[in-house]
Amino acid sequence: MKIAIGADHAGFEYKEKLVAELKAQGHSISDFGTHSPGSVDYPDFAHPVALSVESKQNELGILICGSANGVAITANKHQGIRAAICWLPELAALARQHNNANIVCIPARFIPAADASKIVNIFLTTPFEGGRHDRRVDKISC
Repeated sequence: MKIAIGADHAGFEYKEKLVAELKAQGHSISDFGTHSPGSVDYPDFAHPVALSVESKQNELGILICGSANGVAITANKHQGIRAAICWLPELAALARQHNNANIVCIPARFIPAADASKIVNIFLTTPFEGGRHDRRVDKISC
């Protein structure tokens, strides 16, 4: 699968760990940064990830910041994006099943790295259920 990933300084360590895990699983990764733990602005990474998913350059995206709020708000400004903040595996599954979310947003300051890995793996492997959810998802974009 082709996956876009980006993080600010608070998510840098988790991003590096996830990139290594996902590559080991055979995924193609577009890493939009940051590439160091130095302080940066999250929109500088959220917009490129969102654009790459919106344009179908990548199938799904992962964004990581301290709370996940900033990257989710930024990504959701894009018409074709449905970014979901997930801090539990069950939320990642529901975001895909019911909302057809295409970017998962991870709150690095609030969950352990092992949980982030579980959440991402569930997000990447859970299909959209369609059916009754189609009409709801179709009503999201303005």
